[in-house]
Amino acid sequence: MSEETPNNQETKPIVRDLLINEPEPISPAEKAMASVREVVAKLPDTLNAMGREISRTIERTMAAKDDYVIAIKVSPEAQDRLDQLVKAEVFKSRAEAAAFLIDEGIKTQSALFERVHDKISEIARLRAELRGSLKIDDADGVA
Repeated sequence: MSEETPNNQETKPIVRDLLINEPEPISPAEKAMASVREVVAKLPDTLNAMGREISRTIERTMAAKDDYVIAIKVSPEAQDRLDQLVKAEVFKSRAEAAAFLIDEGIKTQSALFERVHDKISEIARLRAELRGSLKIDDADGVA
């Protein structure tokens, strides 16, 4: 059953496949590779978004507080980490990087600082109670 063209040339019949082919099963390794490719494809956008968020956080932190200068000793590993942040131009200096990390550490340890505050208040109360029982005048010592 071939069709003829006006030039009397024979053509192949047109076959239209109406069958729906089942997809071939995907191996676990292929699934993993597809997942990895998907993650890698999204990585640049994710890193850019993280960088923008870090920059915004740094700007807010630096603008919202007074600057106090302190000298601290850090381990060689901590210094390497601070240098990495400066080298990556996340911060302008080690001091800025250290200040940011200290602030973030304080936020992360808010429960600890709450307990410390409660204990300091309790110590102050106990001192006042002790002074009262000994009749010590704060200004002169013993009353």
